[in-house]
Amino acid sequence: MTTDDIVRSGSPMVSIQAVHKYYGSLHVLRGIDLSVSPGEVICLIGPSGSGKTTLLRCVNFLETYQQGRIYVDGVLVGYRERNGKLSPAPEREIAKVRAETSMVFQQFNLFPHKTALGNVTFGPIKVRKTSKAAAEQQALRLLERVGLSDKASSYPNQLSGGQQQRVAIARALAMEPKVMLFDEVTSALDPELVGEVLAVMRDLARTTGVTMMVVTHEMQFARDVSDRVVFMDNGVIVEQNEPAALFENPESDRLKSFLSRLTDH
Repeated sequence: MTTDDIVRSGSPMVSIQAVHKYYGSLHVLRGIDLSVSPGEVICLIGPSGSGKTTLLRCVNFLETYQQGRIYVDGVLVGYRERNGKLSPAPEREIAKVRAETSMVFQQFNLFPHKTALGNVTFGPIKVRKTSKAAAEQQALRLLERVGLSDKASSYPNQLSGGQQQRVAIARALAMEPKVMLFDEVTSALDPELVGEVLAVMRDLARTTGVTMMVVTHEMQFARDVSDRVVFMDNGVIVEQNEPAALFENPESDRLKSFLSRLTDH
């Protein structure tokens, strides 16, 4: 099944076209083509080292890519194009695109010296130039949404890992992004805290209409929440499909092998 078969009509929110990424001689992404429709939730799955996180980081240009093009809502990410040639975009242009693609990381990355409220208001005040009063009002609403209305004045070291990750999700939402990127957001959590974070993400997928790209090893979450699952291995997209079809009728030997290893554990 091709991307064009799956993608809904209309302009994609994220368009990844023939993207290659190298770390020195290591060829990490090998010509990735992927379109994500507005409001679509896609989960990227695959073995460690398959390029999933690198692809996500290229979408908001935390990693440079050497060939191809990535567009977010029609805007080229990281570069300017003139006469078919790419040149690096100025930092202010990169920052502008990055503000539209909020990322939630494995390791929460909260400011330790700021409260939960301070972490959530920082981006809107600094980047969006939102007034402090409006930013705080929005932050309190978002903290309530992720189940942490009573933790607004708590510092990260006073919160559990799951609570810190939920603050990180509220912080990402506060930027009112066009795309939310989630990079293995439960992998650093104790098993009993995973559910509370996945519950928040399920709610977001169901109710916000924001475009979501999720790198995850939580297969049940991918099955339940995503519109489409994309299986990557060795820097390429091997297979993509609706969750039920992909998990129940894998077409490639590589995906069959990957899924069988999971059920063996």
